[in-house]
Amino acid sequence: MNKQIVIFCDFDGTITEKDNIVDIMREFVSEEQWKPIVDDIFAKKTSLRAGVYDLFQLIPSTRRQEVTDFVLNRARIRDGFDDFVDYCQKQNIRLLITSNGIDFFIEPILAAYTEKIDTIYCNRSDFSGDNIEIIYPYSCDEHCDVDCGMCKTTIIRRYDSERYFKVVIGDSITDLEGAKIADAVIARDYLKEKCEELGIGYKPFSNFHDCIEALTDFITRTEVTQ
Repeated sequence: MNKQIVIFCDFDGTITEKDNIVDIMREFVSEEQWKPIVDDIFAKKTSLRAGVYDLFQLIPSTRRQEVTDFVLNRARIRDGFDDFVDYCQKQNIRLLITSNGIDFFIEPILAAYTEKIDTIYCNRSDFSGDNIEIIYPYSCDEHCDVDCGMCKTTIIRRYDSERYFKVVIGDSITDLEGAKIADAVIARDYLKEKCEELGIGYKPFSNFHDCIEALTDFITRTEVTQ
């Protein structure tokens, strides 16, 4: 049975060259405050949802414009992303952005691509209180107990495996659970290391031309529609 490719693509450190949340913390919060939280996330002592929430609670809401301008001025889109988006559209590949990042910087950075992106799934921000509050509209379903925040596996499970060939593209701890249930993985950095450690098959990437090459290989090797 022919299947349509659907991509679940991470944002921070994948579409952008760096992790924007970490960059924000380095700029606006002392390392003594933010680094233990990040370390606890990677050590799985703190969930992604709780950790990201706690990180942004360290920043006053009055600094909203400063933080937003900082990200928009510094964020760099990874090489080849324009061609990658066009490739997905021409090949009838559904492109979803699945990110534990935040709307106030993801949406403006991706504004030029929104007509060609199927859906952007990310966390929301609330600047009405004293400190920045993160809101999680895409929580874990009954099959996930990781407390992800923006639960990528929940989104992936919404797509029928009989109809879709599911591809995860990512770089970090937020992509690992999705990689475990995807049909194919395109990975770099931490995700690549964990795939090797756990025996999860993957194709490596350093830019989005590598992703195009990997997708072309998937199309030629599997029964997927174009």
